[in-house]
Amino acid sequence: MPAPPRPRLMTAALAAAARGWPVFPLAPRAKKPAFGKVDWNTLATTDRDTITRVWTQAPYNIGIATGAAGLLVIDLDDGHGQPAPPPWTTARHGRDVLAALAHAAGQPYPGDTYTVATPTGGEHLYFQVPAGARVRTTTGALGWRIDTRGHRGYIVAAGSIRRDGRYRVTRRAPVQPLPPWLIHALTPPAPAEPRGGGEGHHHAAYRQAALDGEARKVADALDGQRRITLLRAASALASIPDLDTPTITAALTAAAHTCRTRTSGRFSDREIARTIRDGIAFGRTHPRTQ
Repeated sequence: MPAPPRPRLMTAALAAAARGWPVFPLAPRAKKPAFGKVDWNTLATTDRDTITRVWTQAPYNIGIATGAAGLLVIDLDDGHGQPAPPPWTTARHGRDVLAALAHAAGQPYPGDTYTVATPTGGEHLYFQVPAGARVRTTTGALGWRIDTRGHRGYIVAAGSIRRDGRYRVTRRAPVQPLPPWLIHALTPPAPAEPRGGGEGHHHAAYRQAALDGEARKVADALDGQRRITLLRAASALASIPDLDTPTITAALTAAAHTCRTRTSGRFSDREIARTIRDGIAFGRTHPRTQ
């Protein structure tokens, strides 16, 4: 008697693992790890028996541990009609911003790689990270509606299902090496030498790390905490010397949009812009002591 067919999600998890991508269970029809009290990094595996046993228990969605897989996934979101902040005012989708970045770098659009469409009109571009490189997970660092999932990050795999649809492969091309210009854009610059050893010196790597960290807090904020998280992030970043207002505004606006897409309740563009302005104003007049 032939064996019964595998559940579709188990088949998708095994397919990802067969590529060498460690997978772990996400909550059914969701993007969050299934076992919140357990570090998902410890669950990620390519072992077929373990995957079969876990996905027999429930229709889990599939997370891919991008860092362990040697992947950098660029997550491009649809603007859903929301106006993009400067300098991306003509953009309607994250891929418009990525195209502008590629053009500015004198490079072709990096779309000829394995690509997955998301249920909400976004897409995930998969790239192989060169051996020895560590490319970070970011929120809005490249530009409006662009996040990246790399070191210590994860991405929702093709085959996963949410209430609004399925993650599906739209381009079955081989996973391409991450273009050097993107490696450069995502690699924090080496710390600059302190100028005169002053206590208030903040080198570029510190500024970028602070920007990414505060943007991540905003993107991950819970319902009821979105405005205060955004206000605190804008204030904290505004107190850092040489971190300009357009850079702060662009990063936090993108992060707030990411937060809005995964939470409930109204969080309008006007409220987001006003909260960022208020936070920056407070941070400029009440800088943190170092």
